Amino acid sequence: MRTLITSAFISLDGVIEAPGGEPGYRNSGWTFQDIEFVPEAYEIKGTEQEESAAVLLGRVSYEAFSPVWPGMKEFAIYKDLPKYVVSTTLTDADLVTDWGPTTILRSLDEVAALKQTEGGPIIVHGSATLNQALSDAGLIDRYHLLVYPVLLGAGKRLFSSTDKDKQKLKLVESAAYSNGIQKNVFDVVH
Repeated sequence: MRTLITSAFISLDGVIEAPGGEPGYRNSGWTFQDIEFVPEAYEIKGTEQEESAAVLLGRVSYEAFSPVWPGMKEFAIYKDLPKYVVSTTLTDADLVTDWGPTTILRSLDEVAALKQTEGGPIIVHGSATLNQALSDAGLIDRYHLLVYPVLLGAGKRLFSSTDKDKQKLKLVESAAYSNGIQKNVFDVVH
């Protein structure tokens, strides 16, 4: 069984929307505005690329990343990894051709089936709506969170507000950096 890992830049109040400057959000680019760059705070991003065997995205994040990430040296390892996009509306004609193999999954049942296959970890970037659905369905195994010392108020959140049973997490790695960012890696206790 494969491990499904959610990776997120997250504000202290749970917002993950537009951390890198994506248009349409009033606090767009909040991860680098007034936050000193401390390289060691981002080492987990390199580790994620080295250890991931596949990338899982929601449609909105796929449409944001696919025109940009294939040409970025920061994400070079992801170029040839299999990508999976969860969408009920995308077609094969909507997929970019320069970002390695990409498969459209139509449901969470298909994500659950993917997890049952052989292979290494599957990493999820961005994808707020997908992450909420994956969490609510009990499909996430680990969270890689870089928690920023900011409160953003409104915005897309990592976790849904669904009324559900408590889900226990186990902190397996953490660090605090001079710029106030905290790294928290949690395993989901199933």
